[in-house]
Amino acid sequence: MLPIDYSTPGCANELQYPHMRLKTNLHFHTSDDPQDKVPYSFYEGIDAAYRAGFEVIALTCHRKLVWSTDYESYAASKSILLVGGVEIEIGRKHVVILNCDATAEELSAWNELEAYRKNHPEIFVLAPHPYFYGNFSLKRGLDRHIHLFDAIEHSWFYSKWFNRNKRGEAAAKKYNKPFIATSDTHDLKFLDRGYAIIETRSKTTPAIFDAIREKNFTNVTQPSSFPEMAGFLVRQEIRNRLE
Repeated sequence: MLPIDYSTPGCANELQYPHMRLKTNLHFHTSDDPQDKVPYSFYEGIDAAYRAGFEVIALTCHRKLVWSTDYESYAASKSILLVGGVEIEIGRKHVVILNCDATAEELSAWNELEAYRKNHPEIFVLAPHPYFYGNFSLKRGLDRHIHLFDAIEHSWFYSKWFNRNKRGEAAAKKYNKPFIATSDTHDLKFLDRGYAIIETRSKTTPAIFDAIREKNFTNVTQPSSFPEMAGFLVRQEIRNRLE
């Protein structure tokens, strides 16, 4: 693994935070996803995350808040804190909302997201793969609505020669936003290609969000090969078409 550290905690932060370091993935899809066909169930995904040493997983299926007490309990039985979330579309642009309720599924305009944030200060909004090719990526929308985002995603989908994360990193620096790695998991093969080690006060959702906002985390990422990336896109397209 090639660690990339975007956090710069000073001495005060180091004294404030105990040594609780949590392996975290904030962007995780399962077969519950109504848009993308994913080849593993929630339980299979959590089992894989447990074997890989994850302690925090955010369940972020497209367009639907997938959450149940059974899911929460099963994750907890594997010592994993399950954070609820959804990947919505605003003007066809993807936005990940964490720790939300089911009404977040209905958001379809930027002013609606802004109002939702004001009424739900407990949420955390992530900009996924903002500068990737395709109409689903935020691109200029990130700059226009940067005040609505708590963090920018460093995607697993990059190689040494192809890396659209560089523009996301530049935006994070420009706007002083956390730049956090995820695996945007659709294929368990890539589960460990991008994640964050978060240093936090406690293993709770509010404390984790606070730590990210304060940039108390370390990204761990590994570039993929072109055949791996192309293979993933082909497999996902075939799965979606068969579905």
